[in-house]
Amino acid sequence: MAYAQDRVINDADSHIMESLDWLPSYADPSIRDRLISMRLEAGGAGAAKAIEKALARQNDAQATAEIAVNVVEGPKGWAAFGAMNPSERTKALDDLGFSRQLVFTTFAGSQFMPSEDMEVKYGGARALNRGIAEFCAGDRRLIGVGVVPLDDPDRALAEVDEAIKAGCGAIWVPAAPAGERSPGHPALDPVWRRLAESGTPFMLHVGASAPSLQPAYHKNGHPRPKDWLGGGENLRAKDFFALSFAPQNFLCSLALDGVFDRFPHLRGGVIELGAGWVPDFLRRLDGAWKGWRKTDPVIAGLSVPPSEFIRRAVRFTPFATENAGTIIREGGEELFLFSSDFPHPEGTKNPIQRFESGFEGFSEDVKDRFYRRNFEDMFLAT
Repeated sequence: MAYAQDRVINDADSHIMESLDWLPSYADPSIRDRLISMRLEAGGAGAAKAIEKALARQNDAQATAEIAVNVVEGPKGWAAFGAMNPSERTKALDDLGFSRQLVFTTFAGSQFMPSEDMEVKYGGARALNRGIAEFCAGDRRLIGVGVVPLDDPDRALAEVDEAIKAGCGAIWVPAAPAGERSPGHPALDPVWRRLAESGTPFMLHVGASAPSLQPAYHKNGHPRPKDWLGGGENLRAKDFFALSFAPQNFLCSLALDGVFDRFPHLRGGVIELGAGWVPDFLRRLDGAWKGWRKTDPVIAGLSVPPSEFIRRAVRFTPFATENAGTIIREGGEELFLFSSDFPHPEGTKNPIQRFESGFEGFSEDVKDRFYRRNFEDMFLAT
């Protein structure tokens, strides 16, 4: 029986694991050699060797059969069955039993998002969107998540159009200011309008496009520790604490600048950034509205309290290590989503059990919202 058993589950977070030449292979010749080298240090020591070993394994039928037996408890990262090969991913999804699955890249964003060259930044995004759309094209259960920087509104709109044409079903945008503008600036309205009218949700996700803790906070006079998985260079305790700051600032801007009011069909997801902070964020968002609506005409013109925009438009994935039951009780059953983070190890070897451990006393209807319907709500924009 599949891991999901008889329950209908939509998975709001999964990934591919890119090879070193994955992004360049989809890039236009004019920017191919200008892409930044993949930041393999974030994958831990021996990442290059892990990629080489994973590619070789695909040609070894016996080794492939061994790791395909139990996908959810099997190897993670590049070594996982279905991490790099779309045909394997279809078989992996059969074993997982999920009805739909959002698919993000892992490291490719680091090859263009930090660039100050707009041709590289947007050319890299177009390459990524081609690649992720192709990876997902053979299985309707897979929903490829493209990437579009918001620095240049005209370029952003063009890449949103190209990503949708390529087959991407959602668009990952940086949880950051849009260059020198708020993401709620009217110059970006054509982008939000295109997403809303096409039923394409935006996504915020941990990674290359989300601001991290200022490096100085890690200079504490002690040797730099390993990350929580013991190998990579990407996330430590202070970084974990700060993960929620970027999405809160971004969503606050969209809400208070009136984007959700102007585009009531716009939908979005906040993925792999935790969810324990959400109930308090909603309270503080309404507090800001109450405190400043007499002095800020934009805020005064909002049609409803801003928390209502978030409840209507945005969904969040708790970490498997958070008590999702407590978060749902405090925040509301309409806000939260299941995610496996496959094939990343952060998703754990049994995410369903992790979430279920906090669901005592929940009705099947509440569970169904978490596992299935709240995901579907993100795509009901028309």
